[in-house]
Amino acid sequence: MSHILIAEDEPRIASFLEKGLKAAGFTTAIVKDGNEVIVMIQSDRFDLLLLDIGLPGKDGWQVLEELRGLGEQLPIIILSARDDINDKVAGLEGGADDYVTKPFRFEELLARVRLRLRDKHVPKVNEEIVLKVGDITLDLRARKATVGDRLVELPAREFTLAETFLRHPGQILSREQLLNRVWGYNYDPGSNIVDVYVGYLRKKLGNKFIETVRGIGYRLRS
Repeated sequence: MSHILIAEDEPRIASFLEKGLKAAGFTTAIVKDGNEVIVMIQSDRFDLLLLDIGLPGKDGWQVLEELRGLGEQLPIIILSARDDINDKVAGLEGGADDYVTKPFRFEELLARVRLRLRDKHVPKVNEEIVLKVGDITLDLRARKATVGDRLVELPAREFTLAETFLRHPGQILSREQLLNRVWGYNYDPGSNIVDVYVGYLRKKLGNKFIETVRGIGYRLRS
C-alpha cells in the first residue's frame, strides 16, 4: 500500500486530500510546516509527496531544493495557487514531477498520483479498469457505461459521480463527500449540485440503483 505525505498548512485542503486518498486505498500523513517535511521524509518511508508551496517555516521551493539536494528521489507533486507559467517551469526544473494548480478536482489529482506511482505498488482498487455492481458496468479506460446490455451516455461529471458510487457499493456517501470527490474542495458546500446530478444519474441508470438516505446522503444499492 502506497504511503503519501501531504504537506499542506490549510486544514480544509489537508482534510480533503486525506479523505480522498484514504478512500482510494492509500495511507497518508499530514505535515503543516516545511521543516517537518524534511524530518518526516528522513525518518519514515513515503512513496510520494504532495507539496504545497505556501508552507510556513521553509516554503515549498526550499523544501524541494533541499530534498533534491539530499538526493531524495521520491515523486513530488507541487500544489499551488500560482498558475503563472514561470512558476510551473521553475517547479518542474527544480525537480518536481508534476505541478497542480489550485483549485483542482480531486479526480484529476488522483490520476496524477496514480501516474507517478505507476512503477510502484499501487493499491488494488486503483488497478481496476472495469467496475461492476449489479447490472451497472463502468469501463474506466473507454469511459463507457452500460446497464445490462444498454449503453448509457454519461458526460464527464456524471461519469465521475457514477464511478464514485461504484467504488463504494452499499456505503452511505454524504453530499459533502460527493461534492469533494467530484467537484473539488473549492465548490460551494451550500449548492444543491449533488442532488441535481444524482437526479441525472437516476434518469439514465434507473431509479432503483441509487437510494436516498434521508438527512445524510446517498447509497448505491449493492
